[in-house]
Amino acid sequence: MAASVIETCHVACSANRAPNVVSWGRGGLIAFGSCNSVCLYDPQGRVVGLLNGHTGRVNAVRWVHRTENGDEMKKVWCCLQFIQSVECKGHTAAVCAVDAVYTEDSKVLVASSASDSTVRLWLCSDDKDGEEPKRNKPLCLRIIPVLACGGDDCKVHLYAQANGQLQKVMTLQGHEDWVRGVEWTSAGAELLLASCSQDSLIRVWRLCAKSGTDTHAEDDHTIIKMKEDVFEVKDRVFAASLETVLAGHENWVYGVHWHPPVYKGGELQQPLCLLSASMDKTMIIWAPEEASGVWVEQVRVGEVGGNTLGFYGCQMSPDGAMIVAHAFQGALHLWCKDHHNEGEWRPGVVVSGHFDVVQDLSWDPEGEFILTVGSDQTTRLFTPWKKQNNKEITWHEISRPQIHGYDMQCLAMVGRFQFVSGADEKVLRVFQAPRNFVENFATISGASKEKLLTTSDAASLPEGASTPALGLSNKAVFQGGLVPKNNKEEEQFNSISDQYQESYFHPLILTEPPPEDHLLQNTLWPEVQKLYGHGFEMFCLASDSTRTLVASACKASKAEHAAVLLWSTTTWRQLQRLQYHTLTVTQMAFSPDAQLLLAVSRDRTWSLWRRNPPTSESSEPRFSLQAHTGKDTAVHSRIIWSCDWSPDSKYFVTSSRDKKVIVWGPWRPESSGGSEIKPCSSVLDVGDSATAVAFCPVLCSDDRYSHLLAVGLDCGRILLFRWTPGQDVAAGGDWVRSGETDSSQSHTLAVKRLRWRPRAGRTGIERKLKEESSWVQLASASADHSVKIFSLNKHHLQ
Repeated sequence: MAASVIETCHVACSANRAPNVVSWGRGGLIAFGSCNSVCLYDPQGRVVGLLNGHTGRVNAVRWVHRTENGDEMKKVWCCLQFIQSVECKGHTAAVCAVDAVYTEDSKVLVASSASDSTVRLWLCSDDKDGEEPKRNKPLCLRIIPVLACGGDDCKVHLYAQANGQLQKVMTLQGHEDWVRGVEWTSAGAELLLASCSQDSLIRVWRLCAKSGTDTHAEDDHTIIKMKEDVFEVKDRVFAASLETVLAGHENWVYGVHWHPPVYKGGELQQPLCLLSASMDKTMIIWAPEEASGVWVEQVRVGEVGGNTLGFYGCQMSPDGAMIVAHAFQGALHLWCKDHHNEGEWRPGVVVSGHFDVVQDLSWDPEGEFILTVGSDQTTRLFTPWKKQNNKEITWHEISRPQIHGYDMQCLAMVGRFQFVSGADEKVLRVFQAPRNFVENFATISGASKEKLLTTSDAASLPEGASTPALGLSNKAVFQGGLVPKNNKEEEQFNSISDQYQESYFHPLILTEPPPEDHLLQNTLWPEVQKLYGHGFEMFCLASDSTRTLVASACKASKAEHAAVLLWSTTTWRQLQRLQYHTLTVTQMAFSPDAQLLLAVSRDRTWSLWRRNPPTSESSEPRFSLQAHTGKDTAVHSRIIWSCDWSPDSKYFVTSSRDKKVIVWGPWRPESSGGSEIKPCSSVLDVGDSATAVAFCPVLCSDDRYSHLLAVGLDCGRILLFRWTPGQDVAAGGDWVRSGETDSSQSHTLAVKRLRWRPRAGRTGIERKLKEESSWVQLASASADHSVKIFSLNKHHLQ
């Protein structure tokens, strides 16, 4: 599709759970593996590109650097278009580490290690590959002139080329547990190799060439020096010795990274500075003292407290002013050197996202932010950040309202700052935003704080929320609970729990999106209600446009459990039980006028429920079955995955695993029966299982009767269609394909949910601009762990 039709304005994603999955390029871009994709991230802004092509999880990413023309590398990223150069096949198990260098003839030499206990070398322009079998499993490797491999035998093995083959020349011993990372650098005419291990130690080894006089000096016992191990390569003698052992981490050390070479005075120089990351949640910068040459800790950054595990790897920016680590749960942690306070580092704003399948998403009623839930057991809130004195607007996660103990499945907004969520449990939970979030949301998004607090009934709002260590419910924290106790109160404990208090909420005053540790602890929303009634795990939710009703459904293999439950958002009482389907209801949707409820099911049928007129006996809404399909009238032959309503409430659409998308209707309120609800469009075959579908709430600009429809496929692509009611249905002329996402914009796995922004325009852009009325935004959630927001210009549709 042309670039002017659809733009990717945000990609929320996280790094895979692998040690070698992040690499910082000399051009300034961070490349990291996210599910099956490689994300290219600009730490000053947003994800600028996605490289899709792998069919499995990306385990290792590595930039290939040239030693010359370093300055030129910084000029190409803005206009560079990535294409797949070559695909290397040969390993029989998952690849866990890669490295590459340019050879003298400008070819790329790639080394890879895998769980099949082999290391393979590849030359980009040659079909041949060399294999070095190993009995142990290589976990990490790096090549410069010598190939270094660390594995589960607690040793570092060095290989050098001789007679056209790689041969083992030395084994470096000393680590007492698995070697998790190795990294080369040059120091003048010598080489330094850093290795890190699960024994919590880092070892730095020095390799240098030996001359004839150096060899004879070995016999002089009057000189005190480190023991050297000597080996020969191509009639040259080299010596390896232990430079230092760095002890400072308290847990497994997973990653080491040398300061990249920098240009000074027109010459490329290598600063002696080493970065390390550990499962103890810290990163340390090591460097030798100028006077003594002893390696010491210079900077230590990281997290304190929390229930998370530590860091899997680390990288340093080309100028050494920023460092980044990726954690066990996929989060990137960025620290920047504080130029105002020398020696100080501060947390930086970085991209974030789910680290497992994203199951559902929803816009807030005003279209200013989105909420997402995923199988990583979290609910996340993303909104645009309006930077001061900067016209660029970037999306960021500013709150994590729910961190649960069950995989999340669904959610529904029931107000500007209130939502209901369901997980792999029988309970629905209702959350409301605290005062601290509303204030910070106003600051970051540029909205009026006074207006938001007025609409949110600020007087009764708690300040924040916290979760007990062994609990699942977020407890509200009010202003009075934030006052610190005096000394006398601290001496008197009412219970053991008072004596050993948990880490409670601390209010934040944010001027920029918060870092990961604050998202985990200080951005929770209090839980205000639990809803009981289902017998199995929750599967889908829906709320009406008036925000007074919520419909819920759970997993079901029998008709008795496949009922849809209706809840009142004012009393949170169960109002009605709608029984029709025999298997799990997969999705539901209220019509925009709130008069109809549509449900689609795994039993390949849909059911339409109509709100009854109010009676004198009860003011609560009641629904009755108005229309449905059965085994003899069903058009879909497989499970129906998704459904949605047209903005005029006359038509609804269903999509199925049978690759069909069908529009039904029209619905006429004066009709008392459901006989007129039938397919009113030709059957659209999209070529793959249609897992998500959504009607745009804004009609196409060229024809007030044309509807814009987005269809998400099982392969990850998103298709756009324009549908015009009653136009040459027999010949299929009512459907016009308006475009689709290209290979870099598409998801790599199934699209789980599509949601259009409820109003025209782009979030964060001033609405007074006339051209904004031609733009619409579409949010998508996928099994590839990502959430994407697309902007479309209706005038440019095909």
